[in-house]
Amino acid sequence: MSAPMNLEKVFVREIERNDSKVLQINQCEVGDVGCVVWDAAIVLAKYLESEDFHKGTDLVDKNVVEIGAGTGVVGLMAASYGAKVSITDLDQFVPLMQLNIDTNKQLFQHPVQAKELVWGSEVKTEYQDVDILLLADCIYYEESLEPLIKTMDDLCGTDTCIYCCYEERTTDNKPALQRKFLHMVGKLFQIEKIPLHRQDSQFCSEDIHILKLTRIKVS
Repeated sequence: MSAPMNLEKVFVREIERNDSKVLQINQCEVGDVGCVVWDAAIVLAKYLESEDFHKGTDLVDKNVVEIGAGTGVVGLMAASYGAKVSITDLDQFVPLMQLNIDTNKQLFQHPVQAKELVWGSEVKTEYQDVDILLLADCIYYEESLEPLIKTMDDLCGTDTCIYCCYEERTTDNKPALQRKFLHMVGKLFQIEKIPLHRQDSQFCSEDIHILKLTRIKVS
């Protein structure tokens, strides 16, 4: 079992926006994998400032949900550009997400909500009309793959865009797991891989992939 989260022992990672405003992201010294900021989360957060989003201005007033949020850094980056954001994860991570909301609230135009969302569970009506769904480094455990994809499917409307970022790992069953994920989502969504030249020039890597998923239109 993972060690329990202790919000009395946190350290801060600063994520600087392109306009020099800074997100202060609290991480736990002890806890599960969701207690720290992973590289894929930073790559995806910085991608939200790219020209694909007109330097973040396309996020204004969009309904955004981050799943498997952990610290919430990706959703909080979207919120700092004016999006209406819910950051979600297992119940144990809600206090850390709320701490990061409170720490950065001066950057937000709309209230940001930290909520429990268990993959595979019934999605509440409050998550209807999602414009953008965000997930970073969520392709990790075999047993969570089908629940993850079910939740993606449940949250995704006709016009929802999903941005999925993950680090390519070569240990254990990770390559097979990533191939299985791509095969499964390919049955539901059109997949576009975002090339490096469209990502942040500093925060990008050959080993970290950003996918844009949109629901396959049924004629």
